[in-house]
Amino acid sequence: MEQNNTATLAKNHKPSFFVKIIGSGFFSGYSPFASGTVGSVVGLLFFLIPNFHLPIIIIPVTVALFVAGGFAAGKMESIYGQDPSVVTVDEIVGMWISLWFIPLTWVNVALAFLIFRILDILKPYPAQMFDSKPGGWNIMLDDVVAAMYTNIIIQVSLKYFQSIHL
Repeated sequence: MEQNNTATLAKNHKPSFFVKIIGSGFFSGYSPFASGTVGSVVGLLFFLIPNFHLPIIIIPVTVALFVAGGFAAGKMESIYGQDPSVVTVDEIVGMWISLWFIPLTWVNVALAFLIFRILDILKPYPAQMFDSKPGGWNIMLDDVVAAMYTNIIIQVSLKYFQSIHL
């Protein structure tokens, strides 16, 4: 009985503005369709900011958004249920990790986007393990796994198939 009352109370609360803007990936999670893809596009838009891709900028910003996103995703999950589609901060962090140390060309960015979206949907091990568990950190970590696989695929492709790097 106690658990049901807690869930009912949580459902009646609205997230704070900070939780909403971070958790929803700068409101991309409120897209009426394909919110994960829209969140990934928002992540890519940051690469239009000059020098955003530099490791000295992108790595600490990614870590900071991962931490803030873990907390925000947890709060939003307590309101909307396990891994709600409105939470897209994980896609933004995932896109950023997918592009760490990758030469920024249109081909590389397009491949990273495509591969990340596919892997985020397929949830290769151990991503599905995180995806099946509740909590903001698990919401974040399944996308981190997909992003790490994406980055490795792109790095290996660049090393062995130089034609990808146009």
